[in-house]
Amino acid sequence: MIPGITAGQIYSTLGNNNSLIPLAIKDMANSTGLTVGSYITGDMAEGRDRFIDEFGTQAIWLLGIPAYKKLLDLSLFKALGYDPKIDVRILKNPEIFEKAKQYAANDEIKSAFEKIGKSPKSLKTFKGLTFGKFVASTFLTILSYYGLTKYRHHATKEHIKENFIKKHKAELENSKKSSNHSIFAKNKNGDTFTANLKTPSAFNSVHKDKNKTNNSKNLTFTGLQDFMFSPTKNLMIVDGAITAERFYESRNPQDLIGYIIKEGSFWAFMYFLGEKIQHYVENSTEKKHGMNIQLDARVIESAELKNALNDKNLQTTLKAFSNITKDVDIYDFVVNPHNKDNIIVKMAKMSDIVEVTDKKDLFNSKVDTRKYIDIDEVKGINEKLGKLYNQFKTYKDNVKTKFADKSEDEILADFLKNLRKYKRGSILKNIGTCIGVLGVIAPAVMVGIRFADKKNKGFKVKEELEKELEQQLKNGTLKA
Repeated sequence: MIPGITAGQIYSTLGNNNSLIPLAIKDMANSTGLTVGSYITGDMAEGRDRFIDEFGTQAIWLLGIPAYKKLLDLSLFKALGYDPKIDVRILKNPEIFEKAKQYAANDEIKSAFEKIGKSPKSLKTFKGLTFGKFVASTFLTILSYYGLTKYRHHATKEHIKENFIKKHKAELENSKKSSNHSIFAKNKNGDTFTANLKTPSAFNSVHKDKNKTNNSKNLTFTGLQDFMFSPTKNLMIVDGAITAERFYESRNPQDLIGYIIKEGSFWAFMYFLGEKIQHYVENSTEKKHGMNIQLDARVIESAELKNALNDKNLQTTLKAFSNITKDVDIYDFVVNPHNKDNIIVKMAKMSDIVEVTDKKDLFNSKVDTRKYIDIDEVKGINEKLGKLYNQFKTYKDNVKTKFADKSEDEILADFLKNLRKYKRGSILKNIGTCIGVLGVIAPAVMVGIRFADKKNKGFKVKEELEKELEQQLKNGTLKA
């Protein structure tokens, strides 16, 4: 294990459906499997084409939006004097906005809040900047992928053409034919010349006229917030454009069928089924073993959970928190430094629901009120911990009935051991299933389809281009 990184952090990251890391792991498996499959069914040209497509897209897909957002933060936001770290969702509730300003970690952050809230115009400007950053970073990422596709198609065409010319040059040299049989066209004086190479049919779609009308309706700022502030949902927009572009730019039916399989499995297991698998395993575990494993892995692996389950007054603490009903009051309770030792607040910090200014001193540092706090998720911790505490009491009573000589410390240790095992298992089953489908099954299906039809086994892009080149060779119009 990497020094400084705990098992809880690793499993929490892998099980976080809103984190880019599990997406990156799944996509790496998918890209590797598809690239290997392309080398198996095709040749170096197809493998090279697939490698550029998969790993180039992965780099743009994962890094594009964060990079463009950072660029806009350092340029536009800085020029206008606004703090880009302030989450615009805080502005939805004026009372919470005032609390965020009141509990600001330092004067600099407090001044940043004051600048935004000093007038309706400032609020509107900041909202507009945030929305503009979302739109611009997403659009520029999509544009970058479009540029990659243009480059890939051109590079593949040039690579195939170059190898074709080299191959025929070698054949001519080996056969020691006269220079009159050179593959280069000659004019009437015997001098070589270059002729325009027509775009092969395999690449026709790259050069299609793309004048399109935009019939999309304007979405409200509120409707877009889920996509703006969730890294995975933001990527869904980019992926939607990538999928559409891949279908539209398919160079032949073989290309299109491959993308249908790739994109279908990708969308299913990257965005939708992974979370459902996780929930299914968690619910099955609770039904079978009577243990709720929905808390964050860092919480389940922590000493704080052990202390909480050992605390005779935990139910009183949980009930007191449940009596706080208004969102602004819950917010006030969570960000108030006087409540830093409360178990709900601690677990919210451990789960990154509440972010702090110094993660090295998680429980003592001040809350970073620039970050958005999802009140429903805070309430969720209270509910999940309460359910787990009741389950532990039932577990303890059952064990004592069977093993009267077992101490409470031993019972708690066994309970936590099983809890951690089931939590880890649920995360591994989820990500393992997704990796297996994306990295093995989907590529295997694509390979199987290609091998099932001998006429379809070869790399059609290369075959079509070489036919064009052969014809141009015969006509004496091949460009050197």
